[in-house]
Amino acid sequence: MLPPMTDQMKAIVVERLGPPDVMEIRDIPVPQPGEGEIRIEVEAVGINFADVLAVAGEYLTRTRVPYTPGMEFAGIVQSLGEGVTHVKVGQRVACLGGSGALAKYAVVKATGIIPVPENFTGAQAAAFPVSYFTAYHGLKTLGRGQEGEWVLVQAAAGALGTASVQLAKAMGMKVIAMASTEEKLQLARDLGADVTLLQDDPDRVQKVREAAGGKGVPLILEVVGGKRFQESLDMTADQGRVIVIGNASREPADMRPVELMKRNLTVTGLWLTSMMADREATVAAAKALTPLVASGQVTPQVGPTYALDESARAFQDILDRKTIGKVVIEPGR
Repeated sequence: MLPPMTDQMKAIVVERLGPPDVMEIRDIPVPQPGEGEIRIEVEAVGINFADVLAVAGEYLTRTRVPYTPGMEFAGIVQSLGEGVTHVKVGQRVACLGGSGALAKYAVVKATGIIPVPENFTGAQAAAFPVSYFTAYHGLKTLGRGQEGEWVLVQAAAGALGTASVQLAKAMGMKVIAMASTEEKLQLARDLGADVTLLQDDPDRVQKVREAAGGKGVPLILEVVGGKRFQESLDMTADQGRVIVIGNASREPADMRPVELMKRNLTVTGLWLTSMMADREATVAAAKALTPLVASGQVTPQVGPTYALDESARAFQDILDRKTIGKVVIEPGR
């Protein structure tokens, strides 16, 4: 039986946009699933840099307040709305809900859930969808990566970075990984990276080009932006591809189109939200990822975990680059 609307739950609420400390923990009504929806008891919420930007009002889409952050999560199906038949109560699922996950319960459209392997923990399930689907589309769908090719993965110890290193190696590619500390580079090496470089190495452009045979890398997954974007172009081989997935610097980047012409470079943007609307591409990604997950070739790298009332600290730790792997918040902790 569904709890009455007067039932309350703990949730993070944002009423004004800004730094992580604008997030407050509140008691709000338990949401009720409508037609075609399901209610999930949230086990774990995977925090992405996009969540941080949304709270700050700097994301690709407008953040409307008040709202509860959290776009990627996993949990146990608790109740079904009218017309939902393909999901069972008690089933663990991962979800891409847009927002609303930083709470004890969340309601999502049944079409937005993703089945997860039985051996995944809630935290692993929450760490999977955004990072691995984005990595696949960056490497293969849009990046057209080929076996034996070099790829440069920036922020290689983060959620997307660790997913990208694992997937690239599973595809037979050669990986140059960049990160901010030796500890983070060690994780990249443990995941199979062939070459690792500190992101602030003064000779990083030359070293990347030399590592890839002196010609530069055919493919770069670009997440830094700002002044470093030009460096990414300088590291790219002629006819290379740069896939723009983020802007961690939070600074504008300059690009001279004539440079792309002269070297036949391709710069492509990637945003998973709009990419998921391409059903053919999404199905292809899921088909490719399923056996890799089942075989253990790719495993979500869960980083630090936080309780719900530590959400602001989790967001700040991401901004301060203190984290390795996927940051996860566990509302039931």
